Parts: sequence; C-alpha cells; structure tokens
Amino acid sequence: MRNYIIKRLLLIPLTLLGILLINFAIIQLAPGGPVEHTLAKYRGMNVDATAQISSSAEMRMNGGDGMYRGAQGVPEELVKELEKQFGFDKPVHERLWKMIKDYACFDFGRSYYQDKSVLELIGERMPVSISLGLWSTLIIYLIAIPLGIKKAVEDGSKFDMWTSFAVVLGSAVPVFLFAVFLIVFFAGGTYLQWFPLRGLTSDNWDELSLVGKILDYFHHIALPVTAMVIGGFASLTMLTKNSFLEELNKPYVLTARAKGLSKNRVLYGHVFRNAMLIVIAGFPSLLIKMLFTGSLLIEVIFSLNGIGLLGYEAIMTRDYPVVFGTLYIFALLGLVLKLLSDITYSLVDPRINFEKI
Repeated sequence: MRNYIIKRLLLIPLTLLGILLINFAIIQLAPGGPVEHTLAKYRGMNVDATAQISSSAEMRMNGGDGMYRGAQGVPEELVKELEKQFGFDKPVHERLWKMIKDYACFDFGRSYYQDKSVLELIGERMPVSISLGLWSTLIIYLIAIPLGIKKAVEDGSKFDMWTSFAVVLGSAVPVFLFAVFLIVFFAGGTYLQWFPLRGLTSDNWDELSLVGKILDYFHHIALPVTAMVIGGFASLTMLTKNSFLEELNKPYVLTARAKGLSKNRVLYGHVFRNAMLIVIAGFPSLLIKMLFTGSLLIEVIFSLNGIGLLGYEAIMTRDYPVVFGTLYIFALLGLVLKLLSDITYSLVDPRINFEKI
C-alpha cells in the first residue's frame, strides 16, 4: 500500500498541471474577459456574462480586428492601462509560466475586483461550504445506509415499495425546487415563518451566549441542509440497497445460514463488510458534490456566502484569479479525498491490494 500511496501522491502535481493547462487554454478562447467587463461598466453597458459573449461575437461578425467592442469611444491609454492591470499586456506563454510557478507555491494572486487575495476570499467563504457539506453528508449517510439495508432485507415488501416512492421523488426533483418549497412553506415565503431566510447567523450573533450561538447556527442551517439532504440521499440509498442485495444472494450467505448463524449475525458479521465497500468508495464524490457543486444553488437561494457562490460570481465577472484559485482547490481536495477513499477501502477489506494498479 505504501508504494501505491507514493505513486498517487506523485501523480497529484501532474494532474493539477493538466487541469490548469486545459482550463487556461479554454479561457484564452472564451469571448469576453475582465478588460471587456470593466470597459462595459465604464460605458454603463450591460456587464453580465451573456452580454459580454454577445458583444465579442458581434465584434467578430463585424470583422473586428481584435479591439474590444467596449473600447469604442474609450481612450486607448485607458485600454492599455487595463490590459496592464489585468496582466494581459504580456504574451500568453509568459502568463502561463508565471501562473504555474505561483500556483506551485499556492500563490493565487489577488481578485480583480475585490481588494483581497484569492486565499483570503477562499478562507472567508470556505467555512460556510464546509458547514453545509459536512452536515449534509453526515445526515445523508445516517439516513441512506440504514434505509438501504432495510430495503434490501425487506425487498419487495410494502415498506420497500413506499420508501421507493420517496427515493424516486428525491432523485427526480432538483435540489433548488426543494429549497424553494421549504422557503415558501417555512421561511415566510407564503405560510409559516419558522426559519430565517438569509445567512448562517443572526445580526446579534456576538451578543449571544455559547448555547444561544449554537442554537442560532442550527436554526439558520436547518433549511439549506434539509434541501441538500432531500436531494442527495436517494442515490446513496439505492446504491446501499443494491450492494446488500447482491451480497445477500451469494453462496456464502446461504452457507452461513445453514450453519445456524442468526440473521443479524450473517448480515452484520459477513455481509456488511463486503457490501459497504462500494458505499465507502462513493464517499469522496458525494462529499465533493455536497461541498461545492451541490451547494452552489443552495448558497444562491439562501444568500449564503460560500465558496460555490464565490466561484459562480467570479465566472460571471471574469475574475480569473478567483476562478483558477477555486478550481485548483476543488481539484486538489478531490484528488486527496479519492486517495483517502482508496486507503479506507483497503482498511475495510485487507484482501484488496492496490499495489498492482
């Protein structure tokens, strides 16, 4: 296992380099950019991403020579100053090489539009996303695994059929619809006003006692986490059920029962370890989904300043240092979590050997 871990650790920098190269190339080909965005704001034009793309496309259709469409009527000195400010006055290969060197030292630069470094912004937003992701993942596992096991044991029963309806509903309805439903019914949208709509803490947070802060935090996080759990437990439930069903139908289970072992002894002494392998293997992808991609719309709907919302805002404003910085962090966390998953895989079942991979 040691050799496998070393090999995987050595592959992480190469993987990150490949991701950066691909996305850097895509950014160079993408229409619009921070200069176009700033010029549009300077002239009072529409500054959203769609407008920038349309402007750049129109410029090319009209035979543009590479000049920014928003630069029409703007002093050339201002355009050149903006290009220098954003680093676009240098050749592409110089910008790429500087980015690789800086990222190797975890120097992601500063935001184009906020007077903060990318690491500062990520550090400020990360606790929100971690709160959502960890609580959602924990509750999903606490619900989905026992439910999946019971569905496998009682396959075909009324319990299995009724819970399957809830599972299908959870997998078919988008998370943001659950979020809107919860807001309408429980956050003052139309009916009840039991929960707050914005943020993770109240305005008087500093004045609350320790117990008051804990209660206030869970009061704010209840609806966002509920929406994410409802939208995320279905796939893990079915994965658990199918994994246990497959194991329950194997010959060693029949042999164990023939020897007189109790149902629970067979289930939790033999089947559980084998069936849980695939569930453990899916942990990193679920955690990453809950931490980042799954929480994006939830952060927007509930006005939560998390890292998902940070990345979305950066893409909309073409804030490239923030875009690449968050992408780098996402990729690094994903690779590390996948390695931890493989290690856990091996610890759960020592028969699995990654050395030959």
